[in-house]
Amino acid sequence: MNHHKNYSPARLLAVAALLAAVPMPAAWAKTAAPPALGTALPFAVLGGTNVTCTSGSITGDVGVSPGGPVPFTDTGCPITGQTPPATNKAAASGRSDFLRTYDALRLRSCTHVAGNLAGQNLAPGVYCVDSVAKAGVLTLSGPSTGTWIFLGDGALTGTGFTVNLLGGGQACNVWWAPLYGVTMNTSAFQGNILAGSVGYGSITFTGGTLAGRALANIAVTTTGTSIARPVGGTGCSK
Repeated sequence: MNHHKNYSPARLLAVAALLAAVPMPAAWAKTAAPPALGTALPFAVLGGTNVTCTSGSITGDVGVSPGGPVPFTDTGCPITGQTPPATNKAAASGRSDFLRTYDALRLRSCTHVAGNLAGQNLAPGVYCVDSVAKAGVLTLSGPSTGTWIFLGDGALTGTGFTVNLLGGGQACNVWWAPLYGVTMNTSAFQGNILAGSVGYGSITFTGGTLAGRALANIAVTTTGTSIARPVGGTGCSK
C-alpha cells in the first residue's frame, strides 16, 4: 500500500510560509560570542578620512581618524555628542579597536543565508550573507543577551530594508561586517556596522534610520538619516 500523500501546491506553499515564520534555532547557526569595541564604544559615527552629515541627526560621538583635507562636514545635522576636533585623540584609539574587532569578526565561521533576507526570522548566531541587495523585513528573534553577526561576502546594500528585533533582542548586539562598503537607502536599519575593508570600507546612508553605529575605514556619508547609538548590551555604552 502506498502511504505517501499528494499535497496541492497551495497547501505546500502554506507549509513553507509557516516554516519561514519560525526563527532558525541557535543550534543550527554558528555560536555568536559577543565582540567588544573597546574605545570605539562611545562613537555613533567614526570615519577614517571624513564624515559628512547633511540634515538628519546623530546621537552619540562623531570622530575622524587619521582624517583628510576636510575631515568633518556638518550641514544642518543636529548632533548630541562630541565632534572633531574634540574627539580627535579618542578617534585614533577607537579606530584601532574597531579595525581589530572587524578583523576578528571576519575570521569567524558562519551559516549561509542567501538572498535579500526578506521574510527571514533568525535566532542568534553568525551568518554569512551574499551581495544581493537587501529589501523587505528581516526579523531577529532572541533574548536581550542574544548576539547576531552578519558577515557579507561583498558589499552590503539595501533599499527599503527593515531590521526588526523580537523577544528582547537589542540593536547593540547586532553586528554587520561586510567585505566591502555599505549603502542603505530609506531603510530602518539596526546594528553596529563595521566597514573595515582596506580600500572599500565606506558607509553611505540616504534617508531612513540607523539604530546602531556606522564605523568605517574610509568615509561615512549620511543624508537625511537619523542615527542613534544604542545603549545597554555588549555592543553599547552603559
